[in-house]
Amino acid sequence: MDDKMNHNEPGVDKKDLNRQQQHWESVFSCNESMFGEEPSSPAQWAAQLFKDEGKIKILELGAGQGRDTFYFARNGFEVFALDYCEKGVEYIKARAVNEHLRGSIKTLVHDVRKRLPFEDATFDACFSHMLYCMPLKISELRALSSEIKRVLRPGGLNVFTTRHTQDPQYRTGIHISEDMWEIQGGFIVHFLSREKIAFISEGYITEDITEFEEGLLPKRLYRVALRKND
Repeated sequence: MDDKMNHNEPGVDKKDLNRQQQHWESVFSCNESMFGEEPSSPAQWAAQLFKDEGKIKILELGAGQGRDTFYFARNGFEVFALDYCEKGVEYIKARAVNEHLRGSIKTLVHDVRKRLPFEDATFDACFSHMLYCMPLKISELRALSSEIKRVLRPGGLNVFTTRHTQDPQYRTGIHISEDMWEIQGGFIVHFLSREKIAFISEGYITEDITEFEEGLLPKRLYRVALRKND
């Protein structure tokens, strides 16, 4: 393990975390469609994978304003959408009612640094788009991966994306801790290397790691698919 994964290194302090949460609340309050209405390409890829394997009950973490949540629901999945921003969760909940998808979408405000509020082996799969590059220490990401594994059924899938250390905004802005940087726009991003992904994925079978680009910059990300092997 290299020094980038030293658990003794200070992470984001509470002031930074509170400020970051307030920042997201403000962003979502000002723009009800921050990321647009179209689903992300990783969500489309994951939905096809989940369909092929007959996985129906999906946990989505870091759901934001629900662009992927609604894509999953419209494609026949039962989605539990969690996010730590109340504004995003409120928006998903209201829109689910308006679009008559309340039976397919359940929402909850939740901080993923805490234990997931579900019993063991509850879900067929978990999906998260760029949650893993939020301001979470490597030890917290490893704990989160373990929690996801706990709530997955045997053979369940954990599909996530993260910005990585070849991203053009890596090492720009203000250094916070580990490989976290407060970039333009006031967002704190944790850029993950392949080594860090391997570290937080221990206990899973790695099915796929694919590099892709998104947005106008463009952002450079990994799409990772892990399988619970017991």
